[in-house]
Parts: sequence; C-alpha cells; structure tokens
Amino acid sequence: MTLFLIGIVMLIAGYFTYGRLIEKILQPDDRETPAFTKADGIDYVPLPKWKNMLIQLLNIAGVGPVVGAILGIKFGPIVFLIIPIGNILGGAVHDFASGMFSLRHGGSSLTTQMEKMMLPGMNRLMAVFMMVLLLLCVAVFINVPSHLAVEIPKDATQYFWYVVGAIFLYYIAATLFPVDKIIGKIYPFFGGMLLIGTLLLGISLVYKWFTGSVDFLSMTPEMTDAVPKQGPFIPCFFVTMACGVLSGFHATQSPIVARTMKSEREARSTFYGMMVIEGVIAMIWAAGAMAMYHLQPELLTTNPNSTLVKIAQGFLGNQVGVLTIIAVIILAVTTGDTAMRSMRLSLAEMVRLSQKSIVSRLLLSLPLIVIIAGLLIWSNRDAQAFNILWNYFAWGNQVLAASTLLGCTVWLAARRRCYWCTLIPAVFMTFVVTSFILWAPHGFKLPQGFNLPQNVSYAAAAVIAVGLGVMEVIRGHRMEEED
Repeated sequence: MTLFLIGIVMLIAGYFTYGRLIEKILQPDDRETPAFTKADGIDYVPLPKWKNMLIQLLNIAGVGPVVGAILGIKFGPIVFLIIPIGNILGGAVHDFASGMFSLRHGGSSLTTQMEKMMLPGMNRLMAVFMMVLLLLCVAVFINVPSHLAVEIPKDATQYFWYVVGAIFLYYIAATLFPVDKIIGKIYPFFGGMLLIGTLLLGISLVYKWFTGSVDFLSMTPEMTDAVPKQGPFIPCFFVTMACGVLSGFHATQSPIVARTMKSEREARSTFYGMMVIEGVIAMIWAAGAMAMYHLQPELLTTNPNSTLVKIAQGFLGNQVGVLTIIAVIILAVTTGDTAMRSMRLSLAEMVRLSQKSIVSRLLLSLPLIVIIAGLLIWSNRDAQAFNILWNYFAWGNQVLAASTLLGCTVWLAARRRCYWCTLIPAVFMTFVVTSFILWAPHGFKLPQGFNLPQNVSYAAAAVIAVGLGVMEVIRGHRMEEED
C-alpha cells in the first residue's frame, strides 16, 4: 500500500510543483488563441475549459492506461514508482510542450510541428510514420472495444463484426461532423463515467487491502516466473506500458483541443493536468491487476481483456463492474475517433485543403476508411495478426514520443528557453526505442529485431540517442523564433 499511495501523492504534488515550473518555461499568456483567430465552425470552435479538459482526457486515455497497466504490472511493484516519475518528468511535459507548440502555431498538427522543428528528411519520414501509426491506432481502437463488448454477455462472439461496423460508422461520423456537434456534446458524459468507475475501483481496492482481502504490492511465485518473459525492464517496460507514463500518440491529439481553447492559460490544467489524471488511472488499474494476479495467477498468461473483465466484476460487483467495463470500452472508442479526425486534419494541412466543406472532408476521409477497413479484416484473421498490429503500434508510439520531444527541444532552444525539461526525456526515450529494436530477438513482441547482445544494443543506442539530442540542440540554437 505504501508504494501505491506514495505514487498517487507524487502525481498530485508533481502537478502543482513541476507542472508550474514547466508552465513558467513555456509561458502561456493572454494572446488570442486559434479558436478565435481561425474560427471556422468545424474544427476551430471555442469550448469551455472544463469541456476541453474532459475531451483531452478521453482523447489521450485510450485502453493504454488500463490494458497497458495490466501488462506492465507484471514487472513488479516498482511500477508504482515508475508511473508517477515517468508521468511527471516525461509524459505530462511531452503533452504540455506539444500542446503549447500547437497553440502558438495556429493549432497546427504534429506533422506541421515536425516540418518546422526536425532535421530535413527526418521530418518527412516522421510525418509518414505518424500517419501509419494513426492508421494502426484506429484499427486497434476498433478491435479492442469490439472484443470487450462481446465478452460482457455470454455467447455473444457471433456479433463481433456487427460491433466493429457500428464503431467504425461512429468514427466516420465523428471525423466528418463539426467538433462541437458530437465530440463536444458526448465526451463530458463519457468522461464522468470513466472517472467514477476508476475512482470506485480504487476505493474498493484500498478497502479490501485494509481488510486483508487482497494484496497488490508483493510478487507471487507465478509473477516472479513471468517477469523474465517480459524482457529487460529497460527498454521493455516503456514499450509495454506507454499511456500513463509517456505516449507519443498524445501529441497527435493535443492540436484538436488547441483549436478549441479560449485561453493559453488553460494549457497547464488541460495538457499537463489531464496526463496526470491518466497516470492516476494507470496506477489504480495496475493495482487491480496485481491484486487479481494474486487471486487468480492463471490470468498472467491470458489475454489482458479477460483480466480487465475479471478486475471490474471481481472488485466492483457484476452491475457496477459491467458499467466500468462499458466506460473502458468508451475510453477506447473516444480515442479512436479523434485519431481518425487527427489524420484528416493532418492530411488537410499537408495538401492545404480547406475543411469547411463536407465534400472536402469526405474526400480526405475516403482513402482512410478503405485502408482501415483492410487493416481490420487482416488483423482479425487470427490472434497472431492482431498481436503484430498491437506491438507495432506500441513500439511506434514511443518512437513518436521521442521524436516529438526532440522537436519540442528544438523549439525551446530556438526561443532561448530552458530546453533540458524536454531534452532529457527525449534522449531517454530515443535510447529506449533504439535499444529495443537492436536487442529484440526475432519474434519477441515484434516480428523482426536485430537480435544483438543486450550490452551492445545499450551502447549503440546511447551513442545514437545522445548524438540526436546534441544535433537537435545545435539546430535550435541556430534558429531563432519569437513568441
């Protein structure tokens, strides 16, 4: 219990201390925001602060802080400290900096940010990489909630493709309609469901721990045996568990809210604060997973979706548990729809096509619909196909995080601001993703890895990470950007 409570306190304290320090570095002020300077009634629409906060939370908190926590806690109780440290120093800084960059550049998407701040050639490569990642993300966040939905009632698996079709149709509608017509109206309600369900789970776990019913701090023999199968903690933990700690996907979502914010002074609570809330969500679900692994060790080798259902119904009862599972399903859906919207907006900026007309929005969305449909058909041929899809998304997500942090470092250096707050997590995440792909044995999480000795992978990754960090700082110092 001590580690868990310390982690929660660290997250809360981090928001009011380190979050305020990052705010002083980024310097939000009273200038007009893109919601007013570029108002179009479609994507640039002023929304209330509380609504933007809930939209941002649901945009970034996909199934990652739930499913990722269920997988990540297999590394042991140390995760209860790594989540808040990584969140405060890395993930929340990543979201805040990329969100402020978008605010200062007319609500620009991540592709535009890369074009401005990354090395020539690398920026185009990362723009393509980001679009591929978003395609994978949409496919994942149709698959996962569909599988969860058919697990709630008995013998409902035959309805899987009907659920897939319904979620996909909703994604298309949410992508095409103005942001305040669907997303702005239903997200606050869904956000409330998510927070209430997670809070009740946390209260239940703490109560059961004090009464001696569950243990979520010690390792069972089965968990100890399972740890080596996860791979070395660095880099494997940070690839297995992204959301709640640090996730590159968030930088693709922040521009959506940057286009609806009334004031820059809302940025710390909206970007940094909602990432901290996601960290709390991850902590609670990690605790639930460890407690469930104590009660049913056989779940260590099963699909995390099944463990999720067991946690919700086991600690909240059948009725409240089902409502919480529905909230998690909604969590996935409300991330996938904005991922698809983000693709449309990014493509629009690339080809410089106005999105005021429904025809132009549909024109950009049609090829995306076709590609995603193909991914859905392929990924559901067998379990291995979906695992490949998920694992490439997980690793690619952290590649994007490293790239975004490097770009933010250039931006801060160009503005002559303290860039260490983004440079340090940027170098660390570059080390993580590089060492992972260099070390990974063939077939470990990804179909292909270079299978180099671990020490060699670490050494090569360290050289690459530090080298890229130095290059980006030099690039920033050679540039000059005014506020």
